[in-house]
Amino acid sequence: MRFDQRVACVTGAARGIGRAVAERLAAEGALVAVVDVDGDAAAKAAAQIEEQSGRAALAVTADVSTKAAADEVVAAVLARWGRLDVLVNNAGGGVIRPTLQHDEDSIRTTIERNLLTTLWCTLAALPPMIEAGYGRVVNLGADSVRNGLYEHAVYNAAKGGVHALCTGLGREFAGQGITFNTVAPTVVMTEAVAALLATGPEVRPDSWMQVFDLIPMRRAASLEEVASAVAYLAAEEAGFITGQVLSVNGGSSMG
Repeated sequence: MRFDQRVACVTGAARGIGRAVAERLAAEGALVAVVDVDGDAAAKAAAQIEEQSGRAALAVTADVSTKAAADEVVAAVLARWGRLDVLVNNAGGGVIRPTLQHDEDSIRTTIERNLLTTLWCTLAALPPMIEAGYGRVVNLGADSVRNGLYEHAVYNAAKGGVHALCTGLGREFAGQGITFNTVAPTVVMTEAVAALLATGPEVRPDSWMQVFDLIPMRRAASLEEVASAVAYLAAEEAGFITGQVLSVNGGSSMG
């Protein structure tokens, strides 16, 4: 099992992509901290992951867009298991709207949810990883950074920062056994996306259908396809890969 006795921390893991990633890592042997702002959902997810995988899981309630909360998450993981091998920065969520309809609050929220969550958690995780001489940090980015998806400019500013942070840290810590990579999916078939696609055109924003116009495969990514990419980059075998952005996008951007 690729992650036998490895300790992984996944943010935004109560549902969606984060939940799928946490389940995948646990299924392959990891002890997993399920971090989410929704404490009840995190606790439920952790209990189900334990039952399904037979591996211990820890639920941590936190809004990791603040430094204090990110520090507390890493402290909780270290208190439970004494180490942190894998950090998956999945917590996010953008405010998607035409650029000139954004205001100060929506821009700040988008930056905090997507860039600051990644930055604070990474900074908190680095000291124990440096001490151990080993670490895997995998961020969830966005293919819209590359393909210029409609109404995503502010979201792309935040996710583009995540991509850039990955390359900078990858070079800086290349000699210390720690890798930094980003998985950049296009639209993913989460429960929320499935529910939106099931609505009629009078409810569904026109911009949502433009997403599929950019994807040659004409479908969304499955949760399992994204989780598989994250698991590979989080594994020991990916030790010679760092500072990279791996697109899981059905061909919506290439090269």
